[in-house]
Amino acid sequence: MIMGKKEVLMLLCIFFILAAGAANAAQIYGTIYDLGLNEAKDVLVEINTKPKQQYVAKNGTYSFSVPLGDYVLSAKRYSEAILVSTDEENVSIKSEGDYVLDLILFPSLEEEEQLLSESDIDIETGLVPEETNPLAVAAVLIAIVALFLILRMRGKIIGIRRKEIEKEEAGYDEIKKVVDFIKKEGGRTTQKDIRKHFPQSEAKISLILTELEDREVIRKIKKGRGNVIILN
Repeated sequence: MIMGKKEVLMLLCIFFILAAGAANAAQIYGTIYDLGLNEAKDVLVEINTKPKQQYVAKNGTYSFSVPLGDYVLSAKRYSEAILVSTDEENVSIKSEGDYVLDLILFPSLEEEEQLLSESDIDIETGLVPEETNPLAVAAVLIAIVALFLILRMRGKIIGIRRKEIEKEEAGYDEIKKVVDFIKKEGGRTTQKDIRKHFPQSEAKISLILTELEDREVIRKIKKGRGNVIILN
């Protein structure tokens, strides 16, 4: 079968459109960690391309091919259909190529917030019968006061937990920055170079590196007066 000029031109147009789309594509990939900097498995990763892309990271890694643009990359980990930890990052793709973005999952407060929102008390007036037992009324009032105190205490506990998580996030943010710097240096650098790159004190950097070494994320090799840091 011999194609006419119109068919040939149409096929060429389709080819060039597909080629242009592929040329403007970028690859986003990385590793998903929990708070202990261990690879998190069975995590649902999403990116809001059109159409939206979803991927279940069975082994703690993910990869997406996306066109140029701004996106929201999210990772969610569920346990028995309950969201237990999550992370969300804004990604701006300005040019084609490879983009490495590691994610760290933090505990989700969705369940606590939902419980608090569902526990709002709406007491309507004029619903009490004329011949009401005073003991029953007293019991209802005591129950309402007890429920109010429980909810208030629960709110305080959630507030304390939120502050603890925010404090923990700040610490892990510093650790993640150090790990990202070592990766940027090809997985090998010196403790002196890390100290120059970050504004923290020498003692703080030493504590971070000791923490990473205890978790077997890095290993330190003594060289002269300093240490060589190698990413495992």
